[in-house]
Amino acid sequence: MTQNAEQIALFDRTILTRATRDAFFKLNPRTLMRNPVIFVTEVVAMLTTIVGIEEIVHGHGAAFSFAVAVWLWLTVLFATFAEAMAEGRGRARAESLRRARTDTMAKLILDPREPHIFKPTPAPDLHQGDLVLVETGDLIPSDGEIVQGIASVNESAITGESAPVIRESGGDRSAVTGGTQVVSDWLVVRITAEQGSTFLDRMIALVEGAERRKTPNEIALDILLAGLTIIFLIAVVTIVPLGLYSGTNLGVAVLAALLVCLIPTTIGGLLSAIGIAGMDRLIRFNVIATSGRAVEAAGDVDALLLDKTGTITFGNRMAAGLYPVPGIAERDLAQFAALSSMGDDTPEGRSILSFVRDRYGITVAAPEQATIVPFSANTRLSGIDLPGQSIRKGAVDSVLRAIGITEPPAAFTDAVRRVAGAGATPLAVSVDKRLLGVLELKDIVKPDIKERFAALRRMGIRTVMVTGDNRITAAAIAAEAGVDDVIAEATPQDKLDYIRKVQNEGRLVAMCGDGTNDAPALAQADAGVAMQTGTQAAREAGNMIDLDSDPTKLIEIVEIGKQLLITRGALTTFSISNDISKYFAILPAIFVGAYPGLQALNIMRLASPESAILSAVIFNAVIIVALVPLALRGVKFRPIGAGALLRRNLLIYGLGGILAPFIGIKAIDVILHAFHIFS
Repeated sequence: MTQNAEQIALFDRTILTRATRDAFFKLNPRTLMRNPVIFVTEVVAMLTTIVGIEEIVHGHGAAFSFAVAVWLWLTVLFATFAEAMAEGRGRARAESLRRARTDTMAKLILDPREPHIFKPTPAPDLHQGDLVLVETGDLIPSDGEIVQGIASVNESAITGESAPVIRESGGDRSAVTGGTQVVSDWLVVRITAEQGSTFLDRMIALVEGAERRKTPNEIALDILLAGLTIIFLIAVVTIVPLGLYSGTNLGVAVLAALLVCLIPTTIGGLLSAIGIAGMDRLIRFNVIATSGRAVEAAGDVDALLLDKTGTITFGNRMAAGLYPVPGIAERDLAQFAALSSMGDDTPEGRSILSFVRDRYGITVAAPEQATIVPFSANTRLSGIDLPGQSIRKGAVDSVLRAIGITEPPAAFTDAVRRVAGAGATPLAVSVDKRLLGVLELKDIVKPDIKERFAALRRMGIRTVMVTGDNRITAAAIAAEAGVDDVIAEATPQDKLDYIRKVQNEGRLVAMCGDGTNDAPALAQADAGVAMQTGTQAAREAGNMIDLDSDPTKLIEIVEIGKQLLITRGALTTFSISNDISKYFAILPAIFVGAYPGLQALNIMRLASPESAILSAVIFNAVIIVALVPLALRGVKFRPIGAGALLRRNLLIYGLGGILAPFIGIKAIDVILHAFHIFS
């Protein structure tokens, strides 16, 4: 998958500089209260600092208290730095979008009947419902729907793609975005967004994180971390009477070090950064999520709803053959197929006209007194009515229903089966009540799609192909592509019904779409990916927007969502496992004087109680910084089952979380001993 978004280095110098500055501003207690673990750490750091100052005032040695206080403050600072780094990357992405937003003069149409008579008006003064004229070279002043005209539009400022796209009134390509440029012809656009709430404004706010809210999973994890913090706080408080009973001097610095090393500061410091970085990884694929919840939902989906055309296949169905019934000449079938396709402005309809022209040298024009029957997604046919003659072409079931035939001729049925059995799409051609033959449309399954679906299956995701094709054709394509299920002859209601059925079973569904008729299903889906080239209704209904309008990217979105969940789970496992090792550093150091037998737990052979405590505090701080790259990049995703994933997490991040502190704390203790610091 091509990544069109601007590439940003993991530790970009500009982002690093600003994140360092922002980390200090985030020390504001009112800001940190959103993160209970780090807030408690800051409170403990303040208390330890005050105790250190008091020791100086009373002439007591305050070096140890100040050393602990400094590293506690650094623990908080490193946590805010991780969040600031993630936000900085989002801010950098937003700057690339902001460059697309330009205040410009709009051509406000005064009378809809005279679109080329306008009044120059600043874009910020436009209101919802205003009509504006946009001509060659003009920037589209705000989001809107095309009500008149057809033009090429350069959307590179939004999508990163240099090739212009066609935008026209009606259909699924009528939405335009403020900041894009018309490069040919002209459009009349009805403004659909109020100032400050355009597509680009919303995307900038989302990318910057200004509107990011905690997801349900994050809230649940916050509650868990807060609960663990309270438990360890109670545990530390109960140690005080034990110290008094044993004659052990438990100073505030020692208790502060013990508490901070036991509460899950590592995941507490990285949790927000993980969520923000997940959205950033989506943006690298030119996908913008309207909420963190959408990203998480993508990672938890059980079913993936994909259109056949353009997603599973290349989407370039082309006319490839004609199969007339006995008694009909192939050239006559070609003539009627072309006439009936004059009202079909789809790529398939145009390909029929090209095929007939190139193969048979037939060029058609609408005769006088002819009535064109345009193609409709609901009727799934097109045609032309001539004096005394009605010609139709379209989906086999639609044509049979339109001409009232329930038992077609055997030759016709055989042709339909032969075409559909080869994975192509058969179209019926009729004149009045008579079937003339079958037109073949061919599409090609993407060569790597079967392997990708197999990977999704290993992840426990059921793939469902949705197509308007007949059941025989759909089954052939489904078998070749390797999907798990298929919905043939699908209508918009069929999509919606399927999504609701799966959700009622307690499962999550993802789907993509670009048309107004996809909007209900996009809104119903747990992860609804709307195409940027689609209608305004589709973009409003989805909770993600693909700026490249590539339906196959839905698979990458699922992988990114899973990567976010895996990263959060892995670092949570690592953080909690860390605490086990810290027990062996701090608890023996605190009570070894009163209970010499605890020396047996000092398996790291740390130099002194003070060195042991300080080494644990230092390690507790620096491990947050060490894990920032992993939080931003994410744990590498592999399509394996839940059981295998759990075993992998426990082995790598569980066992690793236990071993890392033994190595790190011992290394820090050796350094402190070498410099004769509290040794």
